[in-house]
Amino acid sequence: MKKLFLTAVVALFSLAASAQLMLVTTYDGDQEENMDKLTAHAGIGYVVNDAITVGAVRAKDANGDDAYEIFGRYSLPMVDGMYAALQAPLSDATDNMRIGVGVSFPIWNGLHIEPNYLMPIQADENDEREGKFNIGLSWRF
Repeated sequence: MKKLFLTAVVALFSLAASAQLMLVTTYDGDQEENMDKLTAHAGIGYVVNDAITVGAVRAKDANGDDAYEIFGRYSLPMVDGMYAALQAPLSDATDNMRIGVGVSFPIWNGLHIEPNYLMPIQADENDEREGKFNIGLSWRF
C-alpha cells in the first residue's frame, strides 16, 4: 500500500514540471480542537488539463486507521468553478465510491474555498445513501 502511494506521489511530482499541482484538505469537525481539523484529510492533486484533476487524499478507514483515497474532478462548464467529483478508497474502491458536486471560489493568490457534497454510489445495509456536506480548501500552484 505504501509503495503504491509512494509511486503515485513520485509520478505526480515528475509531471509537475509542465503542469499545475494543488494541495487540498477538508475541514473535519469530528476531530479534536487542534490542527487535525484541517490536516486529517490533506492530499495532493494533479491538474491534467482545464477540466480534469486527479489525486490522492488521506482519510480514515472503517477501523479508524489511516488510509488513502483517490479522487477525480471534472470541471462543469455550466457554472464557473463548479465540478463533479468522484472519491474512492484504495481498498474495496467499487463498493465505497462517493460521487458529488462542488464549487471552487477563489479567495486569494491560488487559495480556494470549496464547499462540496459527496454521497455513496451504493446504498448501505439500511438501503440508504446519506451524503455529507464538506468545506474544503485548495491551493493551486
